Amino acid sequence: MAGAHGKIAREFGRLLTGRGDSVAGLIRDPEQAVDLSSDGIAPVVADLESLDAETLAGYLPGADAAVFAAGAGPGSGTARKDTVDRAGSVLLARACERAGVRRFLQISSMGTAQPNPPDAGEVFGAYLDAKRAAEEDLRARDLDWTILRPGRLTDEPATGKVVLGDSVGRAEVTRADVAAVLVALLDEPDTARRALELVNGDTPIAEAVRAQSGH
Repeated sequence: MAGAHGKIAREFGRLLTGRGDSVAGLIRDPEQAVDLSSDGIAPVVADLESLDAETLAGYLPGADAAVFAAGAGPGSGTARKDTVDRAGSVLLARACERAGVRRFLQISSMGTAQPNPPDAGEVFGAYLDAKRAAEEDLRARDLDWTILRPGRLTDEPATGKVVLGDSVGRAEVTRADVAAVLVALLDEPDTARRALELVNGDTPIAEAVRAQSGH
């Protein structure tokens, strides 16, 4: 998992380790290793902005799946939106191809399925451009990818209920529910090669994900 110290990623990792899965988390800052270890995640210090695909592939043998949850984050400029949100995903996908890891989940963003709105602003526009380009790269690869595009993220408690589909209305979704949907997507390989939008709603997560399998 790339970007393992992020809010969604940490919740996702805890859900996986809580059910007995082994999880390795890629982080850039060595000081974050203690937090991951406390979650039961094996920390791997690896800077996606300085590694090559062959080196990154060396961390992946034996993995059943890879998850790209990294992002330049708030306060970063346009350049790092490209080097992290786009190039980081491309790098992990290339590494997966080299290591034979077929299942790939990518956290993207709602808004990538259409042109940027006129009022997006330079930095947010660069973020959407980077996510859109990362999606396009992934679609061209021979991987069992699933792209998840959450709506506006909140830190509210998990609801366990969502709306998930090719196109859903703009709304909020808790980071905890995004993490739970990622777990459910891992368990539904028939959602491969789908790009799905996600917001909170009325459908239990397991049911919502099952409804999207095999389309």
